[in-house]
Amino acid sequence: MKQEIIELIEQALEALVVQGKLAEDIEPRIQIDRTRDKSHGDLASNIALTLARGAGLQPRELAELIRAALPAVDCVQRTEIAGPGFINFFLSDDSNQAVVRRILEQGSRFGHSATGQGRKVQVEFVSANPTGPLHVGHGRGAAVGDSICRLLRASGWDVSSEFYYNDAGQQIDNLALSVQARCRGLGPDAPDWPEDGYRGDYIKDVAEAYLRGDKVDAEDQHVAGRGDAADLEDIRRFAVAYLRREQDLDLRAFGVHFDVYFLESSLYASGEVEAAVGALVENGHTYEQDGALWLRTTDFGDDKDRVMRKSDGGYTYFLPDVAYHLNKWQRGFERVINEQGADHHSTVTRVRAGLQALHKDIPEGWPDYVLH
Repeated sequence: MKQEIIELIEQALEALVVQGKLAEDIEPRIQIDRTRDKSHGDLASNIALTLARGAGLQPRELAELIRAALPAVDCVQRTEIAGPGFINFFLSDDSNQAVVRRILEQGSRFGHSATGQGRKVQVEFVSANPTGPLHVGHGRGAAVGDSICRLLRASGWDVSSEFYYNDAGQQIDNLALSVQARCRGLGPDAPDWPEDGYRGDYIKDVAEAYLRGDKVDAEDQHVAGRGDAADLEDIRRFAVAYLRREQDLDLRAFGVHFDVYFLESSLYASGEVEAAVGALVENGHTYEQDGALWLRTTDFGDDKDRVMRKSDGGYTYFLPDVAYHLNKWQRGFERVINEQGADHHSTVTRVRAGLQALHKDIPEGWPDYVLH
């Protein structure tokens, strides 16, 4: 109804311009609000107050002119001028019944729109590291991200929800070493406990399941424990699958579904990380310093340049993130929304800068971020 009232006022203003009572260069900003007191009508507009000075009229005088020029429609029973020049609209019973009819006709589709026009959008959220259980912060991210997906679908977008697993790098090495230590009977307080090992009780649960030979199914991973505490690679695969399954079960219980589960390790297996490094070097945006490879992200608005490859040859988190987002772009997602915790705020600028340096067609400010 607000939009219909706006259109009525626009028609009235156009009529007043034609009659020479208003100048042609007026720039109306029509605002419609619900009234606090139903005795003042259902909806009200302050348009006369905002245009009066430019029109050289008193607000109530202009309000009367607008009111007189309003087209007669079935949805509006009557109008009144109130206070300094507000126009109050009293809706007819038929207009309220029309809304009820639309609700009954459209059912669960009521309130949906086609503004997205079927365009592709990807929403990435939760994306917890498979190194431990989900916590309340992940729960908040799941609620916000899933709500964004639902709202976009209701607005006509073709939505793909995605969970990104950081199943590579030092954190996974630390996870494997922690479970291996538990398999060998060590506790977190033992002198030989891994320096950067994980100390939660869940590590003991993973180790016991591995030693029992339990089978674990987690999305695309199907592994079984072998009971061999010496095989670190087997322990790594089992631990990641075990913790992914735990996260999956929590998310399902929470009513959150993902269309795609993307593994960071796949970026290394496919050569996309190395390809990203090569492209950045070829584009002339990198330099060597102190044995490390740096990217000139300051050329793209960052506050300082960023290390891509450390002096020991390992990559920082930043590089696979850039390769991952290039992968999103290449999958045809012209719009991408990343829902992340506020502790990820520093990644926004650097990822965007890396993408600008990597691919000339990616627009500035892509992707979008929603931080909680």
